[in-house]
Amino acid sequence: MIKILLCDDHAVVRMGLKMLLNNHPDMEVIGEASEGNEGIQRALELQPNVVVMDLSMPHGKDGLSATSELKKLMPEVAILILTMHDDDEYLFRTIQAGASGCILKSAPHEELLVAIRSLSNGNAYLHPSATKRVMEEYLGSVKQGTADSINLLSDREKEVLTLIAKGFSNKEIAGQLVISVKTVESHKGNLMEKLKMKTRHELVAFALKKGLLGYGI
Repeated sequence: MIKILLCDDHAVVRMGLKMLLNNHPDMEVIGEASEGNEGIQRALELQPNVVVMDLSMPHGKDGLSATSELKKLMPEVAILILTMHDDDEYLFRTIQAGASGCILKSAPHEELLVAIRSLSNGNAYLHPSATKRVMEEYLGSVKQGTADSINLLSDREKEVLTLIAKGFSNKEIAGQLVISVKTVESHKGNLMEKLKMKTRHELVAFALKKGLLGYGI
C-alpha cells in the first residue's frame, strides 16, 4: 500500500485527488494539508511514502520551500511536485529542492498514477516535455565533447556533483562530506573545467543523465 499525503491549497483539488487515488487498491491518501508548513508537520506525523506537493501555494510556505525543508527532515520520503509551469526554471528548481518527480496539473490521471507508483518504488518521474528538454540539454553537451567526461571525474568529484545536483549549498556539501567549503569550491571548479560547463543547470542535466541521483533518463 502506497501511503500518500496531499498538499494543495485548493480543497476541491485535494478532494478530487483523494477520490481518484483511493479508488486504486494499492494507494491510500492518509492525510491532507493546505500549505507547506502544515504539509511538513503532517508528513512528520503520518510518515507517508509519497507527498504530492502543489508548487504554488500563496498562503504559508510554498511547495519548493516545503520540499527542501521536508527532504532535510525526512530524506527517505518521495515528493512529487504538481505544477502548471512547463519551463526550465521551475523544472530545475524542483530538482534542486530535492523533489523525486514533477508532473503538470494538466496531465491525464493515468500519468499521475504512473508517477506515484514510480516514486514509491524508489525511482523518479519527470513529465515527458521535461525529460525531452533535459535530454536536449545533455545532447548539447555531447556535441561539445562532454558525453564520456564522467570517466574524467574522481570519486570525490562525483560525490560533490551529486550533492550539487540535489540542490545542496557549498556549506551543506562540506558538512556532509566532512571537508572545508574551500575544498568544495575547488572540486566544483574542477567539475566545471573537466565537463566544460558553466551553469548549475548543465551540471544537473549531466548528473541526471549519468544516473548520479539514483536514476537515469
